[in-house]
Amino acid sequence: MATRPIHEIRRGLVKVRIWRKQTRSGVRHSVSVVRLFRDGDLWKESSRFGRDDLPLAWVALKEAFTWIHRNP
Repeated sequence: MATRPIHEIRRGLVKVRIWRKQTRSGVRHSVSVVRLFRDGDLWKESSRFGRDDLPLAWVALKEAFTWIHRNP
């Protein structure tokens, strides 16, 4: 079974996923950021962002930062 993110934030076509990993030093979080786009009938993800995606990515990352600090 694949590991799933513990939380996901979506702002427009930008998606931020928060992952939690237990280590010897304690819980660690990591974050992945993608932009959704359509290729015909299929939705796909890209790690490239256009100028207009950047404000949405900034908002989503700021929310992820806050979420991680509130959910240790």
